[in-house]
Amino acid sequence: MAKTDATQLGVTLIETDVQNQIYSIRNTNVMLDSDLAELYGVETRVLNQAVSRNLDRFPEDFMFQLDTHEWESLISQIVISKKGRGGRRKIPYVFTEHGVLMLSSVLNSQRAIQVNIRIMRIFNQLRTAIMSERDIRLEIEKIKRSLDNHDKNIELVFHYLDELNEKVKRPPLLPDRKMVGYKIGGNKKDD
Repeated sequence: MAKTDATQLGVTLIETDVQNQIYSIRNTNVMLDSDLAELYGVETRVLNQAVSRNLDRFPEDFMFQLDTHEWESLISQIVISKKGRGGRRKIPYVFTEHGVLMLSSVLNSQRAIQVNIRIMRIFNQLRTAIMSERDIRLEIEKIKRSLDNHDKNIELVFHYLDELNEKVKRPPLLPDRKMVGYKIGGNKKDD
C-alpha cells in the first residue's frame, strides 16, 4: 500500500494556525471540537456524533465540555459571535492531546489520520517549548537567588569597611600612654 501524506489528501496545515487553535484550559492544552472538525473536513455535529457513539473512548482526561464561564472567556478571546447572531447554540467540547489522538480512530479516514499526525507533532513541539521555557525560568530564579546572596555579601563588606574607617579616623587611646608618631589634628603643644 502506498504511503499517503497530508499534502496528497489536500490537507495543508499551517503550524501557526494550528498552534493558535490550541488553548490552555484547566491547565491542559486543548482544541475545540469546531476547530478539529474544520481540520478533519467534517461538520462539528458529525464529529460530536461520532464521539457520542464512542463515549467509552473519551474519558474526562481526553475530552470535556467547557463550563459557561470558560466558554464566555474563550468567546471574548477568539471573537466568536454570540448566540442568536449565528454563533454556537451549545457549549463546545474540547479535546486534550490524547482525545485528539483518539479522534482518528473514531473518524477512521485517511484525512483524519494525517491531520492527527500533524497535530501530534505540533503538540509535541509545544510541549518541548514549554519545557525549555520552564528550564529557562528555573535558571533565571537560580541566578536571582545568587545575585541576592551577592548583594547581601557586598552590603556586609561595605558595613565592615565603614566600621574600619571609623576606627581609623578615631584610634583608641590607651589610658597612660602618650601618642607616638603622626598625630591626627596636629596639636603642636604636645610635641
